[in-house]
Amino acid sequence: MPDIAFSDASLPTSGTIAILAAPGAPAGAFAALDAAVGGALTRAAKAARFGFDAAKTCVVLAPGAGYDRVIMVGLGNVAALDATVAERAGVAAARALSDAGAAGVVVADTVAPDLAAHVALGIVLGSYRFDSYRTQPRKGEAGPLVNVTVACADPAHASTAWQPLAAVARGVCLCRDLVSEPANMLRPPEFEQRILALRDLGIEVEVLDRDAMHRLGFGALLGVAQGSDAPPRTVIMRWNGGAEGDAPVAFVGKGVTFDSGGISIKPAAGMDEMKTDMAGAAAVVGTMAALAGRKAKVNAIGVVGLVENMLSGNAQRPGDIVRTAAGQTVEVLNTDAEGRLVLADVLWYTQDRFKPRFMVNLATLTGAIVVSLGIERAGLFSNSDELAGHLSATGEKTGEKLWRMPMDAAYLELLRSDIADLKNIGGRPGGSITAAKFLECFVNDVPWAHLDIAGTAFTSKATSHAPKGATGFGVRLLDRMVGTYYEG
Repeated sequence: MPDIAFSDASLPTSGTIAILAAPGAPAGAFAALDAAVGGALTRAAKAARFGFDAAKTCVVLAPGAGYDRVIMVGLGNVAALDATVAERAGVAAARALSDAGAAGVVVADTVAPDLAAHVALGIVLGSYRFDSYRTQPRKGEAGPLVNVTVACADPAHASTAWQPLAAVARGVCLCRDLVSEPANMLRPPEFEQRILALRDLGIEVEVLDRDAMHRLGFGALLGVAQGSDAPPRTVIMRWNGGAEGDAPVAFVGKGVTFDSGGISIKPAAGMDEMKTDMAGAAAVVGTMAALAGRKAKVNAIGVVGLVENMLSGNAQRPGDIVRTAAGQTVEVLNTDAEGRLVLADVLWYTQDRFKPRFMVNLATLTGAIVVSLGIERAGLFSNSDELAGHLSATGEKTGEKLWRMPMDAAYLELLRSDIADLKNIGGRPGGSITAAKFLECFVNDVPWAHLDIAGTAFTSKATSHAPKGATGFGVRLLDRMVGTYYEG
């Protein structure tokens, strides 16, 4: 992520500038800059029919007075200006600046210092690139943004407000990095090593290997893992920022580092994207890093189940029966419905050992939720109206939007097996709901929410907060929810 600095709102005298402005008569730095370039900004805005709508940009090349280019970034209606709008403006500025070089200045003198910090967050989110495996730049492509200065009215205040947001930005980037890694580079043992690095932030990390999980009765998770030669892991992260003895909040993530579908093998087309089937676990890791990085005043637990779902002579077969950590038996009718098996054991273990205030799990669980909601919202399933309300309200503020789905008891009847307690699929109708009902069997009445992020964790086009590819969905949502409702 680029280095962010804050300065006073005085204009640089040359180079490239992105300047934030709202509709109406030019004011502040914008008016001064427009005067310096002989009204070129006003003329360009008129010619381009640029109305300064939120997050819209207009680039003016060589406007004069020694400037290479000026990027006008709209803020929209001043009355509606909030953190989300400020972040979107930062994203737009970063994307435009990335065409100009490794450094840039964003002039944000018309927004409050707190919002200038959110502009900086948008700059980091918008400038993210995953190019770890490129050996040479592409012809004509600009390099990444390295340094960005945000010029604002009170740089000291903005810098202070930026510090916790910087921790959140690092958590989002960590999540995106993990999701973007190819599956051969991020098998469960390597994922474990990435998590162990969080100890530098003060997070306690504990690892359960195959033998430990066998002793704990993790038959569902181990059944998924048995087809791969990569050993599975369950990794537990603890951040102790609250009062001693306070019940923790808990986040649980599905970490299938590659999902072939097992014996119920997936089609070849698009299977490369199954490296992203650990996005739920990545979001939990990013969230824990964000909470620890900003020294959140809360006790938090993050638990991720890490496996590969592969084919081999030892792979799980359709029709197999496994015994979960909860003692319930499951008939595995489809080995491609594996994420719920991983989560069954990890959810039960988390609630049984840590007695949390609530549990939120994240998983790229079903294609059915993509059919229902597309890529605009993640599916929200919950046994708690209060927790669901907190998540939904927070998602509207961060732009990581959710839509609550039904959890009627009738859906559970679709999962009754003739020869075991449950079966792991309930047919195509209501597929995302029956998957959630399966998970609910393992939460033991703890306030719980399941976020099905299959459509939002990885996208084929850039969004208002994320580039094409891994989005980091969930990190900002969970961090903001903790800060708003559960911290202190």
